[in-house]
Amino acid sequence: MNAKSPFALVATAVLAALGGWFAASHFRGDHQFATGPKSDSLGRKVLHYQSSMHPWVKSDKPGKCTVCGMDLVPVFEGQQGFALDPGTVSLSSNAIQALHLQTVAARRLPLARTLRVAGTIEDNDTKRRRLTAYVEGRIEKLYVNHLGAEVKEGEPLAMLYSPTLLNAEREYTLLFRQNQMAHNNTLTADHKRLMASAEQRLLRYGLTPAQIAQLPFKSETNHLTEILAPMSGTVVEREVYEGQFVKEGDKLFELADFLTMWFQFDLYERDLTWVRVGQQVEITVPSVPGKKFVAAIMFIDPNLNDTTRTARVRVELQNPLITVQGRARRELLHKTFAEAVVSIDSPEVLALPRTAVLHTGNRVVVYVDKGGGAYEQRRVRLGRTGDEHWEILDGVKEGERIVTTGNLLIDGQAQLNLQAADTEESTAPTAFPASLHTQTLPPGVKPYPLAVCIVGGKKLGSMGVPITLIYQGQQVMFCCIGCQPEFEKDPARFQQKILALPSSAASENQNIQKQ
Repeated sequence: MNAKSPFALVATAVLAALGGWFAASHFRGDHQFATGPKSDSLGRKVLHYQSSMHPWVKSDKPGKCTVCGMDLVPVFEGQQGFALDPGTVSLSSNAIQALHLQTVAARRLPLARTLRVAGTIEDNDTKRRRLTAYVEGRIEKLYVNHLGAEVKEGEPLAMLYSPTLLNAEREYTLLFRQNQMAHNNTLTADHKRLMASAEQRLLRYGLTPAQIAQLPFKSETNHLTEILAPMSGTVVEREVYEGQFVKEGDKLFELADFLTMWFQFDLYERDLTWVRVGQQVEITVPSVPGKKFVAAIMFIDPNLNDTTRTARVRVELQNPLITVQGRARRELLHKTFAEAVVSIDSPEVLALPRTAVLHTGNRVVVYVDKGGGAYEQRRVRLGRTGDEHWEILDGVKEGERIVTTGNLLIDGQAQLNLQAADTEESTAPTAFPASLHTQTLPPGVKPYPLAVCIVGGKKLGSMGVPITLIYQGQQVMFCCIGCQPEFEKDPARFQQKILALPSSAASENQNIQKQ
């Protein structure tokens, strides 16, 4: 076997040395452009860089927050960094794609609702007429002997024999003929009074003015009197037969006007806010397949049924006669079952898709996209429910983007975060010692008068031990290290805020700390 040349051995040694130096420098962190600084001038190790205002934004290199544009703050080894609110969930871009998260902007739009109801077709109750016997007698003949018969006003329904009515007719006929034989100027006042009295008696016995006018021409051998229909309509009840003796007040017939019909349905109490008089209703009935009857709501009963908690709603329909196989009948039948659709909408309201709203126990929440992969849990107050949207009364502002798909998985993670936060709060102190306001202050330095951060407004101690500094004889405290750079940009402005506090700020500060 031939030995390697000296040149090859030297080249191999040089390459190995370069590779070792590169690997050593890489793992030592000298390659700063690829990984960013890993320690500061004091030798503290940097874990990562984080946004103080939006803690879910993290980076391994210095930079700006992708949400608010503020400088990212270094988090050193041994520090916890800025904690997320327990109701906020942070997801990576890969997790967002895996969950197929979708969001929509909260916006104002008309809230549409479709109510599907069922009811019955009834006759117009205001036009129903019951015919009773005005005088006792015997029914000699029936012209209408079945239900459902269509009659016109003035048509005969039955023939009645009544001695009482016959005597009243003959008395009127006699007085009339006496009037015809004599001149008007020779009639006495008593005769005129008798004529008027006889005519009023016949009217009370049920005769019409036309029948009374024909009495003088009635044959003396005709002892019967026709009972005429008082209105046009349909016979819905018949209580007499031929040969039946009836007394005064006995029910004979009942007529209903089927020219206009009522579609009546029950509306639940929660739906009354949607319905108003004048709204259009589309009605379908099994007996007229393929046809829709469109009419307006005429009346909503203000008296609710105590048992069902519903109100009666009435729609008026036209029901003319139609010809079927050579016979006339009404298109809509009495007591027919019917279904209807009430399409309604409201003026524009702030609304969200129904899939965006989660009902978990006594909570009604949505998840707001805060940017940078963070989703904040937000409780909302709901109004009316539409077909596809909820009315939002409180909790969300117009334009905010809300999660509509994947929010169930986010809610599960948020509940785990809340449980973990509750556990930590039960084992950790709730606030920092109040003595930090005056601890080790030099003589002449005024203590910080607030229990909240002058920059971020958060309660001191809520994000760990507060940061403190002294500026022109005034102690200033921050909730976290991320607020200090913001103060240093314009310290005079924040000092003016402290000086402008009323004298009662110290006592209020003590009350806040006690809480």
